[in-house]
Amino acid sequence: MESGTSQSEVARVAALRQQLQAASYAYYVLDDPIMADEVYDRLYRELQDLETAHPQLVTADSPTQRVGEKPATQFISVRHAIPLYSLENAFDLGEFQAWEDRWRRQVPQVGAVEYVAELKIDGSALALTYEQGVLVRAATRGDGSTGEEITQNVKTIRSIPLRLQGDPPPLVEVRGEAFLPLAVFEQINQERQARQEAPFANPRNAAAGTLRQLDSRIVAQRQLDFFAYTLHLLPGDSQVEPLPGSQWQALELLHRFGFRVNPNRQLCQSSAEVQAYYDGWASQRYQLTYLTDGVVVKLNDFALQEELGFTQKFPRWAVALKYPAAEVPTRLQGVTFQVGRTGAVTPVAELEPVQLAGTTVARATLHNGDRLAALDIHQGDTVIVRKAGEIIPEVVRVMPELRPPEATPVTMPGHCPQCSEALVKLAEEAVTRCINRSCPAIVQGAIIHWARRDALDIEGLGVKWVQQLVDQGLVHSVADLYGLRVEDLLPLERMGPQLAQKLVGAIAASQTRPWSAVLYGLGIRHVGTVNAKTLAQHFSSVEALAAAPSDRLASIDGIGPEIAQAVSQWFTNPANQTLIERLQQAGLTLASSGQTTATTDQPLVGKIFVLTGTLPHLSRPQATAKIEAAGGKVVSSVSQVTDYVVAGDKAGSKLTRAEKLGLTILDETALLTLISTANAASVKH
Repeated sequence: MESGTSQSEVARVAALRQQLQAASYAYYVLDDPIMADEVYDRLYRELQDLETAHPQLVTADSPTQRVGEKPATQFISVRHAIPLYSLENAFDLGEFQAWEDRWRRQVPQVGAVEYVAELKIDGSALALTYEQGVLVRAATRGDGSTGEEITQNVKTIRSIPLRLQGDPPPLVEVRGEAFLPLAVFEQINQERQARQEAPFANPRNAAAGTLRQLDSRIVAQRQLDFFAYTLHLLPGDSQVEPLPGSQWQALELLHRFGFRVNPNRQLCQSSAEVQAYYDGWASQRYQLTYLTDGVVVKLNDFALQEELGFTQKFPRWAVALKYPAAEVPTRLQGVTFQVGRTGAVTPVAELEPVQLAGTTVARATLHNGDRLAALDIHQGDTVIVRKAGEIIPEVVRVMPELRPPEATPVTMPGHCPQCSEALVKLAEEAVTRCINRSCPAIVQGAIIHWARRDALDIEGLGVKWVQQLVDQGLVHSVADLYGLRVEDLLPLERMGPQLAQKLVGAIAASQTRPWSAVLYGLGIRHVGTVNAKTLAQHFSSVEALAAAPSDRLASIDGIGPEIAQAVSQWFTNPANQTLIERLQQAGLTLASSGQTTATTDQPLVGKIFVLTGTLPHLSRPQATAKIEAAGGKVVSSVSQVTDYVVAGDKAGSKLTRAEKLGLTILDETALLTLISTANAASVKH
């Protein structure tokens, strides 16, 4: 072993090589991908970095030393007259700037330049050869030098002209991306599942699989689409019209020939304009009818492109500026176990920090003991992380091929990591729980929830203060908060008289919060803010709610059996009954004042609203409050029973779904007009 290289680095390089080669073989030869593209890119980059740091580890058969892999053998192999190079990836704007710095060092005399920015389509690259304007050959990219001839299949793609329009050169090769529109992709997967076939993992794999069908009739049914992005005049031809001098001119010429070119392309006068284009499409891309995972940036001037040339694998004059990956690999450093306010014990993966969807992720949920066991996760594993719902990082799978020798499995503890009491797991639940109500973690979680803005809204009572209050034995339940005095708080770290007085005042002010907020603050399982308001409307006091039979609760619209059972069980617990008594003694509002059920003087009773995007003046809670004050109900998801969708700036998929369903869409002005008009009509009536 060379000096400066550890045994673990040698083993990691070998494992990465083996896994990447297996992934390439599955993708190119078997046509059965085993790894997401983003994961492959990240592992490839890790291998590159290790080989750069330790050149003695580079071998001739490393995946970093060749452009691609062999094409599959079911089709005739053809050699490309001009290689189809892949693009170098830039995973953020910093790497894009580094790419620009590199090409400028090679041509320091060049001043201002133009760039062409195009959306990077998530599909399959094709090379189309036209003789005398007629399509004579279509080939896949393959390994960049050799591809597969799939002309009959490509002729079924309606957006690819069989004969070029205008007066094209005698011999020209057009390159572009074949892809599946998202709606078609979803339809194909539904049909495959109905036939009990495995669905395609993503539109790119579906497009590649479609192009390689031996029966072109199947290809025709799949409705592939195509965007052209460049052309080459092949050796030996004599063009009728001058060769384009730039990428932008080439795109215009392709359009005149009859090809679709991406309408969202942009000619940029600087790298700053490229970055603005990239930032602008970061969220807009989700409104497209096809997938894009980044932006392809090319120097516009063909003469400058020729001067810069190619590396062994990439053109120096182009780069793929990727958006943050949906899934990325990283290594597990350990697992901790968090205890929540309900006693649920959640395993959390502690990770080597990695960029994911625009943020640095160092921790990810493993959900519960069942999920932990199913993953078969070991210390030091390489894991794949994604953001569940684009918010919460989670571990989705493990790569045992990269597991370190003698790695030990991770299992759920038998005792609570906070109070050491034995943990319990019910047969009907996936969650493992601590059932010790005095457990510090449960008490802390309950108080933090109680102090939330949409619960008791105790300003200033943050996590650090709650931890100190519990650790020093000043509070054992939320009811203890209302007995705290200024002198009780002064011993807390960094607590002064003025701050203590302010916190005591905020606790006292919470006594005026409405019954629905207190009900939510109690932390009953499955009872969120919406359900708490629904229950408070139907039951005017805590006594009425506690006495309600489970079937009565379940019959309320929006409640159902699961929530009803949770509410009934909560109120039958003696400790909770004591808590209610103490809260009443402390002066909390546990009953409604005035009308407690929906009445006809609320003009929007029964109307269901969904909010999406950012409104110009109203915050989400303010808009919700106005709708609910008029009797309307705000829910989180769009469905056929939704009456109105209120859309603001950067409205996402909810707006798209609303448009497909033909629902009524309001902006902020229209919402306020609706409420005002409805209220006026109600008063007049």
